[in-house]
Amino acid sequence: MSLRISLLIAVMASCFASLAQEEPANKRVSPKEFAIPASPIFDIMGVTPSQVNRTADIKDFKVDWSFKSWRLNPNLALQSQPIWELFYHRKDLTKYQAASNFMRKLASLDLSIGSIQDENEDRRIGFALKANLFRQHDPLMAKDLYADISDRYKQEKEDLQATLKQLEQQLDSTTNILEKPGLREQIRSTEEQLLSINSRRNNEITERAKIFTAEHWNASSLDIAFGRVYSYQTDPEGSLKSLRLNRNTAYAGWINGSLGLGKKFLLSGLFRTSWYEEELEFQLRNTQTGEEQTTLAVAENMLFTMGANIRYGGPYFNFFAEFLYEQKGLKTPLEALEKAFGAPAGFEVVGNTVKWDVVQPNTISFGGDWRFNRSVVLNYGMRCIFDKSWTFTRFIPVVSIACMMR
Repeated sequence: MSLRISLLIAVMASCFASLAQEEPANKRVSPKEFAIPASPIFDIMGVTPSQVNRTADIKDFKVDWSFKSWRLNPNLALQSQPIWELFYHRKDLTKYQAASNFMRKLASLDLSIGSIQDENEDRRIGFALKANLFRQHDPLMAKDLYADISDRYKQEKEDLQATLKQLEQQLDSTTNILEKPGLREQIRSTEEQLLSINSRRNNEITERAKIFTAEHWNASSLDIAFGRVYSYQTDPEGSLKSLRLNRNTAYAGWINGSLGLGKKFLLSGLFRTSWYEEELEFQLRNTQTGEEQTTLAVAENMLFTMGANIRYGGPYFNFFAEFLYEQKGLKTPLEALEKAFGAPAGFEVVGNTVKWDVVQPNTISFGGDWRFNRSVVLNYGMRCIFDKSWTFTRFIPVVSIACMMR
């Protein structure tokens, strides 16, 4: 428990520290993302307030924390973009702007890894890869947004350096001691202006970046992703035991797109296919003696997930409503058992005893995002789950915090 608390405190301290400070003045400042959605691995695991998430291109290391209860479970995900980090991060922005369209798309490839503990006390561990295929606006390609700023501060720096050199020469050459205090004061003032150039320049760039990202917060884009999740049963100490064979242990591939509607609305859609092994439990009857025994079989199955989400608001506050539909490829347990098991001679399957994990197909969610600043966002949602007859079965509140580690 002490390790969990320490980990939680470290993550939250990093997040809230970013609320109190801007990016250091000696770093290149530019707009990097219009939104900060949950990591793709959390998308697969279904632990995000919105299961049809917004598309985004994250250009910094990110940490996500998700919870469905107030217990201190380490439900954490880490996300970064390795190609961006290797070839473009901390480089002059012109290198990225001069890159080919393919390389810029490759730079959007991000890797996320995460772990959660679900409501069955199973430990789920996984990873996901995501890349951007289309983006209506790329913040880093806004070449004209800062051109005049760079030119203006470059000229100011050259003028101040020339002035400083001239003042230092006057101080060295003057023989009038009454002029020296005034010259030293001018030198000090000029040095202060030189030292403040970076901070003043970055502050101006940041203000323009805020305007740019606010104007295009609902820009249209399209992402493609792939992921793998393992779900393990655990003992009371939390040690991993056997692998759970159901939809929680699966490969998944999906397409996620967003379409901006005017200035206030964003429509998002999701289509995902999951491949997994389905464990079936049933009774096998001896036709001679009538005795029954519990038997297990494993069938290969698929899960199709489709959903739509509509958001209303702006770059800092927005609200959403969404509908998610899920359906198994093999629609009934008997259909799955026929593909996975053949009864031996002298035995028969008791058809009404065949069981599997039931998927409730219909989910309606509502909630919103609150972006504290450029680096931290709070996502919250209420999830209502219905069976195929639209009978209300479950209500799940979900909250997550995403923090850019700038």
